[in-house]
Amino acid sequence: MGEYYKDLNDYLSALEKAGKLFRVNKKVSKESEITPLARLQYRGLPEKERRGFLFENVTDAKGRKYNIKVATGIYASSMEIYALGLKSEAPTKEAIQKKWENALIHPVPTEHIDKGPVQDIVIEGNKLDVDGNGLEALPVPVELPGFSGQIRTSTQVITKSPKTGIQNMGNYSAHVFGKRKLLWEINRGNQGIIHWREWKDLGKPMPAAVVVGGVPSYFYTASAKIPYGVDELTVAGGFSGEPVKTVRGKTVDIEVPADADIVIEGYISTEYMEPGNAFGEYTGYMATDVWLRPVFDVTAVTMRKNATFVHIMSQFPPSESSKVRQISSENVYYKFLKFDAKVPGIIDVAWHEMSQAQWCVIKIKKVNKAHPWQVLNLAAGYDSRWGKFFIVVDEDIDIRNIDSVIWAMSWRVQPARDMRIITGKMPGLDPSAYSPGASHEEKEFPGGVGSSGVLIDATIKYPYPPTSLPRKDFMEKARDTWKELGLPELNLVEPWYGYELGYWPDEFRQDAEDILKGNHYEIGERLSKLREKV
Repeated sequence: MGEYYKDLNDYLSALEKAGKLFRVNKKVSKESEITPLARLQYRGLPEKERRGFLFENVTDAKGRKYNIKVATGIYASSMEIYALGLKSEAPTKEAIQKKWENALIHPVPTEHIDKGPVQDIVIEGNKLDVDGNGLEALPVPVELPGFSGQIRTSTQVITKSPKTGIQNMGNYSAHVFGKRKLLWEINRGNQGIIHWREWKDLGKPMPAAVVVGGVPSYFYTASAKIPYGVDELTVAGGFSGEPVKTVRGKTVDIEVPADADIVIEGYISTEYMEPGNAFGEYTGYMATDVWLRPVFDVTAVTMRKNATFVHIMSQFPPSESSKVRQISSENVYYKFLKFDAKVPGIIDVAWHEMSQAQWCVIKIKKVNKAHPWQVLNLAAGYDSRWGKFFIVVDEDIDIRNIDSVIWAMSWRVQPARDMRIITGKMPGLDPSAYSPGASHEEKEFPGGVGSSGVLIDATIKYPYPPTSLPRKDFMEKARDTWKELGLPELNLVEPWYGYELGYWPDEFRQDAEDILKGNHYEIGERLSKLREKV
């Protein structure tokens, strides 16, 4: 599909050309109109019909007009948009998997340059305090009008280890509470907090940068559970095959993408924290925990000319956040199991979108009876916060079709034999793990044993009879006839034809052949010879 996108504007042009961008010229309020309008597509349209939105006439509740446009839903509203963002060969899981596999196995180191568009405009020092300047120049939308207690950016935050100098880029929240003040919302199990603790041990504030806008690969890699110690920008370079060009921050020693739209620079205090406020979370519930959060002192806001503020639609699934979490997690776990752990027989990994990283199904070609448990234990141990239900299935199950997974769990599982409950996991934002009024210590590791997960071996344990569907050759002929008759286009789900699973005695096979020839009386005669007196 050619070279990768030069910047966000280049990508937006491609999105519009593909019919996946909707421009809104109508005047809209960032407090009450942007997110409700965009949210409707996630509640009322099939995934394939979703588009990105570009709001070009943005105001606030007090009537102020912004010079900066707002985009939302542009990176991952659907698999088709995600594939476009990667420039994958096709909008399929296989094509996306190929891109991810290459990027993870062949990351490309970043390249420092002296100047970049992201620093065309620099607002620092006293200029940050001028009304309408700095943070106030950014049209940050209210996510859930009527429930949100703050506004926040939910984009890439870059931090750096003072020990190794290696940067981490994760999708975290920066809650805006003043002209120079953000609160950093980060789960205590995320990698960025490791850097914060290292800076705290040194007795120094932590330099950080919030990146808003840019090419899609920044968002995709920051959302993924890439191993600690790997700079996500090098994986972004793996997608394009070229190094991501970076510039040093104007006020912090952090390398930021030179082609980003907006960067917020500053230092995160390691001395004190402040309570936050209610906001919507990806679980589908409001987060009412006002526990203390690190304070981010803003030292500069830099941006390119004609910048666009990119809002990530999260909260109730499905959303842009749930789609990117699903696709990124599938590919990171697939690479981990197949290439890092080198487990044989790994075919595919699916994280179901509505579960928001709680429901993982892994398809394998089973090599022995211990094989499913090897896979289950490795997957559950990859990340302490990720996954509540891990399920391993055979190669005939469609792991992306929930009906197919339920079928496997219903008839290939004996709970006492094939299910195990584990503890020692971190609950993160899971509201089922603790009551809203519990202490923060209890929420981090409930009951002293942590939250729990379920490992399920939903593979066949011994030969089964065939599936109760017509044999493949007859179903294929029926499919051809269906097309000839001009009937509605089919979207077949597996299994859509019958197949053997190891147990099919010769007499049953012969009877089935006789039935095809119309010789059912002969079968009756054979069975009559087996008559017994009762």
